[in-house]
Amino acid sequence: MIPPLPDHALHELGRTEGGADTLRLLVRDQDTRRLLLLRAVLDAAEAAPTTVCPPRLLDRLRQDWALLETAERADRAAVRTVLLHPLAGPWAQRCLRGLAGAGSRAELHADLDHLSALAAAAAIRAGTAFTARLAAHGGLLSLPTLGALRTASGPVDIAFFDSDLTMRAVAAGPSLAAHAQPDGTISSADPRWLPVSALPALPGGVGPVPLDDVDPYRTDGDGLRRHGLSAATHIDDHERKAWAESWSGVGPLLRIGGAHRLTEAAVLLRCLVPLGPPPGSGPVGEGAAHCSGTRREAFGAVLSSRPATPAYFVSTLVHELQHTKLAALGSLTPLHHEDATPRHFAPWRSDSRPFDGLLQGAYSHLALADYWQRFALAARRVTHRDLAWAEHARCREQVGAVLPVLAGSAALTREGRLLVNEMITLYHRLDDCPPPTGHLARAQAYVATTRVIWQQRNGSRTQ
Repeated sequence: MIPPLPDHALHELGRTEGGADTLRLLVRDQDTRRLLLLRAVLDAAEAAPTTVCPPRLLDRLRQDWALLETAERADRAAVRTVLLHPLAGPWAQRCLRGLAGAGSRAELHADLDHLSALAAAAAIRAGTAFTARLAAHGGLLSLPTLGALRTASGPVDIAFFDSDLTMRAVAAGPSLAAHAQPDGTISSADPRWLPVSALPALPGGVGPVPLDDVDPYRTDGDGLRRHGLSAATHIDDHERKAWAESWSGVGPLLRIGGAHRLTEAAVLLRCLVPLGPPPGSGPVGEGAAHCSGTRREAFGAVLSSRPATPAYFVSTLVHELQHTKLAALGSLTPLHHEDATPRHFAPWRSDSRPFDGLLQGAYSHLALADYWQRFALAARRVTHRDLAWAEHARCREQVGAVLPVLAGSAALTREGRLLVNEMITLYHRLDDCPPPTGHLARAQAYVATTRVIWQQRNGSRTQ
């Protein structure tokens, strides 16, 4: 896509940092891949047999593409806001899988219908007049990045002219009237309209951060639960205010972690997807109080249940954005040639991990160890300082338990070796300000115990 990253950028990323210029190289590569992926959907539909993509549906896809082109000529940046929205990535991947024969025809046709919604949203943002008939699925007609109309499934007529938007379900019901605002949002007094909420922009960010709880492609079936994550959820006004209150403290706390933490959030974070409480949590649950994750195909999105405090909100961003960075780096240049066999001990998981998963986890926990150390050193309240030292000590010991495996791999590429060496340098630099003895001892005992439990479960086939 773009030339390989220069070594100075790899050194930055190896320290879990990355200046704005380095991060924008990753962003540019990911954006280029997204646009090629979207074109691949149209090309695959053109090449598909009529039993997979009937002529009527193909004609509609061509019309949608033409609307995208018209809108892009009017306002390229507005259209890219929609096409580069993180959740358009999972949709495009689903379409390609369906066009290749995976899944049912009904699911594929519903997925392909979504291109009409993407084109409509892009045209609205670009101020391009149009009329179209879209399809609502699952009781919602989604306009990506803007919101969704709550309506019965089926065709919906939509018209946009001079900032005025009308939507009417063909089957029955009154029209919904809405208005496009200069800031790219859609306002309507009709309770059937569910707007995409947004959190204020971070310092240095390009704009508000969407809190997207209506996009139909924000999760992928039941896959989240296999990774300890809850399902995506719609949030009410009370929850929206709670998210905003927690978010209000994020900027200052990111600065405590260093200027690079604020920079990576400002450059990489494109939307948040709210998840429900973690599986097993609640008054009678025994699970974790928080869960979060990323999806490789949804570059820039962080999926998360609502963090309890701004400090944990920041640690969630630090953790998940390292996965975003490393996945983007791995797409740009191979870091290793290890296979995908899950055989390695990782003290943050009960199951065995493949080498790439081990590298991802070590990278994100190393960044957390660095963040919590800086937080502890800046904390004024004893309770905050103790919490931060405990988190730092645990993360640092977890990373230390797996670094020898990463460093000992003969399958690292030159770029991967450089990255891991920088990780080791940062790990040892953390020794300059060690945690209190008690926190260190508890962290060491925790990691030792998780290793024993893992060995009992998995035998001696690795490490």
